[in-house]
Amino acid sequence: MPKPYLLLFLLLFAYPIQAQIGGDNTYEFLNLPQSARLTAMGGIQLSIVDEDVNLATQNPALYNPQMHNQLNFGTVAYLADINYGNIGFARYLDSLDLTGGINLQYINYGEFQQTDVSGQIIGTFTGGEYALSVGVGKQKGRWSYGANLKMIYSSIIEYSSLGLTADLGGTYYNPEKEFTASLVFKNIGRQITTYTEENIEPMPFDIQLGVSKRLKHLPFRYSITAHNLHRWDIRYDDPNQQEDNSLFGEDTIEQNYLADKIFRHLIFGGEFYFGKNVRVRVGYNHLRRQELRLQYRGGLTGFSFGAAIRIKRFLIEYGRANYHLADGSHHLTIGVNLNEIGLPKFKKTKEETNGLNSKF
Repeated sequence: MPKPYLLLFLLLFAYPIQAQIGGDNTYEFLNLPQSARLTAMGGIQLSIVDEDVNLATQNPALYNPQMHNQLNFGTVAYLADINYGNIGFARYLDSLDLTGGINLQYINYGEFQQTDVSGQIIGTFTGGEYALSVGVGKQKGRWSYGANLKMIYSSIIEYSSLGLTADLGGTYYNPEKEFTASLVFKNIGRQITTYTEENIEPMPFDIQLGVSKRLKHLPFRYSITAHNLHRWDIRYDDPNQQEDNSLFGEDTIEQNYLADKIFRHLIFGGEFYFGKNVRVRVGYNHLRRQELRLQYRGGLTGFSFGAAIRIKRFLIEYGRANYHLADGSHHLTIGVNLNEIGLPKFKKTKEETNGLNSKF
């Protein structure tokens, strides 16, 4: 693998979900949260059914008629002067009774100095990656299912790669109890062309499970998301935390850390509703905190927060994720309902959409 490409991966693997367990896959930028809402709620959200188009990038089964003519775009001031963003749009197809969407995701790693083998600077170079996703989702009673197909392009200097992946998702939604459960298989696929000859790299495959519920007597929704379900132990083995089990210190045993191993798979999120136009969000990512905190000082590492406000036809969202005591990311997303500016409106009634009623 070319050295400049390794440099980009070292920068990218600051992403919380992979942290110390990263480094084995290509196209890791696919795991970055694509909206301020996702950033604020811990990085992954599979189980909220409303009009937010960006939720369908996490789980295509969340495509629903309430997303008709919704347009969202966002940008992120990420770590190490990296920036990324996306633009997404969804439309309900009445003749097929399903909802389809398209999303373009990009990441720009910035400018690097290029040197020769002796370390002399001979110029600069840039690197970036892009993913174009097309998805569909269909509801049948309280159940829904969907799929995203993603074409990926990555380049740095003269090295480039093409890839093709798919997401498959299923969701159960009970509108009376405001309860949702989802299962998603992410990034199933492979490289079409590789950076170097005969060097096929694995995709960032993941199996994720999420549940959420809005409380009956409190304007609050909580969610719990489990990730990396296809591998049990994603804990970093720290030799400094091994116990000495011998008189001369030659033999050691590692503690079990069962609770820590379980919680590293979990992300907790919450959303407070203040009327119809304001929301406040919080999240906690245990893997992020454990892998990126300092040894004796954690601060707010692993915690995230954000807010959303609707101003006329525009929805403005902000999310902040704390990766380290020194820095974090700032995510801004703007959404607009094109139904309100003259495009054809969704014709079906609320009852015909199986209770998929937007409360925002």
